[in-house]
Amino acid sequence: MNHLHQQPAIYLVLAAFLLGAGLYGLIRRRTLIGMLIAGELIFSAASLNFMAVNRFFAPDPTVGQIFVLFIMGLAAAEVAIALSIIIAVYRNYRSIHSTEMSELKG
Repeated sequence: MNHLHQQPAIYLVLAAFLLGAGLYGLIRRRTLIGMLIAGELIFSAASLNFMAVNRFFAPDPTVGQIFVLFIMGLAAAEVAIALSIIIAVYRNYRSIHSTEMSELKG
């Protein structure tokens, strides 16, 4: 009996859905926090793809896990840097809406 969690297509479809939701969020969100969350959805989609391909198609199970750990570290660094930029933008403009920051000063 083939269980639902034993099929790689389920995981790949879920990852495609996460990627689509992340791209939609990047396009439609007006606030910087919303864009940051959408970017994290894209990182989650990439991680899920690596884990699914690793689980079902790769001979060595540690390779995909190492890639996912690298992606998690990259996502944590992205969040730290992006939040510091968002705080700096808020201090200067008193808003985090991306449409109000049409003119940035250097």
